[in-house]
Amino acid sequence: MLAVPAQRRATTCTAVTWTAPDAGGAMTEADTPAAAQPDAELVAQLRAGDAAAFRFIVKNWSPAMLHLARTFVSTHASAEEMVQETWLAVIKGLDRFEGRSTLRTWVFHVLANIARRRGVQESRVMPWSLDTDDGLGPTVDPARFRGPEDKWAGGFRADSVPRAWGPEAGVLSAEIRTVLLSALEQLPLRQRTVVALRDIDGLTSDEVCDLLDLSAANQRVLLHRARARLRELLEDYHYDSAEVPA
Repeated sequence: MLAVPAQRRATTCTAVTWTAPDAGGAMTEADTPAAAQPDAELVAQLRAGDAAAFRFIVKNWSPAMLHLARTFVSTHASAEEMVQETWLAVIKGLDRFEGRSTLRTWVFHVLANIARRRGVQESRVMPWSLDTDDGLGPTVDPARFRGPEDKWAGGFRADSVPRAWGPEAGVLSAEIRTVLLSALEQLPLRQRTVVALRDIDGLTSDEVCDLLDLSAANQRVLLHRARARLRELLEDYHYDSAEVPA
């Protein structure tokens, strides 16, 4: 749980508490007062001490901030502390936001600077260019393809063709979510971070490249490898589950 006191100068707002979203990610109408507002209007509300607007960004941006912070610090607890510290810094420094980037990008840069300093203290931070845990092998297991002696060399083997999961997969959505989260933890750090920020948190490719100092090509490769590995793990889970007798 992340509790952020929303207090600016003489304006006092109620405390804002962030908790992880439920499995369905559902939000109530009260959670979305600022959902479609332009940055200028949102910033004006935040500067005026609008608790609902602040509650909205804390709830919706904190999960992505946790994913980003974990790339710099060694524990989940440290990442939560960095997110807490970032929100306090945002409250104090909001008047310095000049609008040269989106508000979310600015907040994420504040977090990256804070978490990077903590990571140095923990001897955690190293250049991503030196991170060699992404694997240089093929994205898909070569055993799934036909050999050179086959008439259809290079194609999927009959028992390895990707198959549709069918409508019953929806029934397993809660279980699949658990499997997916577990599968994420099996990915190399860079792949896990990129796919989480893109596919779970909804950041754009430009935002991810900017925050993680990646080239567009490198970001695409990391995202492709992560998605392919997650699909493989989910395929294995789905077909194993389908083979279990009722």
